[in-house]
Amino acid sequence: MQKVGITTTVPVEIIYAAGMVPVDLNNIFITAENPQALVEEAEMAGYPRNLCAWIKGIYATVQKRDDINTLIAVTQGDCSNTHALMETLELSGVKVIPFAYPYDRDYDLLKLQIEKLMDAFGVNWRQVNEAKERLDAVRQKVWKLDELTWQQDRITGWDNHLYQVSCSDFNGDPEGFAGEVDAYLAQVPEKPKLNAELRLGYIGVPPIVDDLYDYLEERGARVVYNETQRQFTMPFATDDIVEQYRLYSYPYGIFYRLKDIEEQTKLRQLDGIIHYAQSFCYRQIEDLIIRQKLKVPVLTLEGDKPNKLDARTKMRVDSFIEMLR
Repeated sequence: MQKVGITTTVPVEIIYAAGMVPVDLNNIFITAENPQALVEEAEMAGYPRNLCAWIKGIYATVQKRDDINTLIAVTQGDCSNTHALMETLELSGVKVIPFAYPYDRDYDLLKLQIEKLMDAFGVNWRQVNEAKERLDAVRQKVWKLDELTWQQDRITGWDNHLYQVSCSDFNGDPEGFAGEVDAYLAQVPEKPKLNAELRLGYIGVPPIVDDLYDYLEERGARVVYNETQRQFTMPFATDDIVEQYRLYSYPYGIFYRLKDIEEQTKLRQLDGIIHYAQSFCYRQIEDLIIRQKLKVPVLTLEGDKPNKLDARTKMRVDSFIEMLR
């Protein structure tokens, strides 16, 4: 089946309805054998050093993949650098289809964008709604995994992150992915309890470093709420696909996102929040709003390139945990 690259979560129901396979390029980049080498390849091609590593990683990932010739790029509601990414990939012969989330979450504008995407893939509402039913059955399993994360002490923050972030494309195989989730959930009652005295939330884009969750748990803290990753699972009780992507908070303003963050902070009884900000990302500016609005302690961490936590960041994490204690 034909593969379609995506730069962030989009209405994948449309891609599956067309009999194609969505590929979240972020996931392919960060799970590559050497993601740092991909960043360096983009820089060798002319991408500036002071640019988000995710954008550079996506560019190099597509260049290396012969099976991805079509890309859906989110031009509003994600990274503004996506515009230049689209142009450089078009230069390489990749077909780019734009998709925009309206800033004010306007229903009619969002419906228009979805219908334009449907036209581009030659599918109708019946097919898309059937695909939504298919994917919602898988999403419900991941909702259960997330629920067990904060209600029990047997699911790690990393596992919570991994299964939820995979809902952006369902690893290209919804039924296969559902089987993996079922197998994981079946093992949960047998898992040993995690002895973590502190309950943390993680907000912001998924981390480019891969050892944050493990390090927190070694220090007696556990992430029981992953904001953006949870949003990828579309945890909303609606049969209306337009409303589903209107409720999805990530592409919209920080004040709308904060409503979900504040609600989940109270529900999950969080002791503190880690706000991850990617280097050279405009979302770093939102940190000043987050700090003023949230009623729990916030630690802001910045990541640049794919790597492990550095010594300075570990010291800051240690200090934050001690302060919460």
